[in-house]
Amino acid sequence: MKLIANKEFGGERPLYCERDLRLKNVVIHAGESALKETANIEAEDCRFEGKYPFWCCDGFTVRNCLFTEGARAALWYSRGLLMEDTLVEAPKMFREMDGMTLRRVRIPNALETMWGCRGVELDDVEVDKGDYLFMHSSGIKINNLRLQGNYSFQYCSDVEIRNSVLHTKDAFWETRNVTVYDSVIEGEYLGWYSRNLRLVNCRIGGTQPLCYCENLVLENCTFEPDADLAFEYSGVQAQIEGPVTSVKNPRTGYIKAGSIGEIILDANIKAPGDCKIG
Repeated sequence: MKLIANKEFGGERPLYCERDLRLKNVVIHAGESALKETANIEAEDCRFEGKYPFWCCDGFTVRNCLFTEGARAALWYSRGLLMEDTLVEAPKMFREMDGMTLRRVRIPNALETMWGCRGVELDDVEVDKGDYLFMHSSGIKINNLRLQGNYSFQYCSDVEIRNSVLHTKDAFWETRNVTVYDSVIEGEYLGWYSRNLRLVNCRIGGTQPLCYCENLVLENCTFEPDADLAFEYSGVQAQIEGPVTSVKNPRTGYIKAGSIGEIILDANIKAPGDCKIG
């Protein structure tokens, strides 16, 4: 593997189509597509300032690096990424990626990040300003994600999340096959139009959660007082520990809770309208 150490590059495509390359303490200054159409790349202790550095890459490792705000849209249309101990300040990262693992990564400006990605693993990742995180992505496994940002995981499928704290409204909108374990989810309109959403040992906050769901399952979850008007028009199987402020017009299934402050069943309930509540 060729080594480039302690060098600086800028301009257009300075390392275009490189193969089997290791970068150590390299700076990529303003410019575009520094490492486009590359394969088998390792980057360690590097700084990326220019746009689009890793596009159409096949197999690359990024460790202890910095992507400044200028390195926007840095990783698109690529495969086989391992990123560890890295700070990503740039927005619009990770688009149309196949096979990516992030460990101990911070993304403080994650606007429109991780769109259309497949085969994703996150462990110990912190995301802020993460509006629309993971839109249209699939095959996702997450442990210890701290997320601040709305509209997360919209239109995603085959997702497993553990030990995470998600502050996000409109999360899991129109998702398929999502399971969340041992996590906190705070934000209104959780899980609307989802199919096969399962929440296990989770704490849920925010108004009107879990409406229009199909095959919704809750196991040993708790609701915050503001999680009111829950389950409207949903098919649900729910075991909730402690009180629920209010339930409105669930469509079918059952809801068991420590107590329910208000049960609203009115003329607008949808068939079969046979949910057992108690």
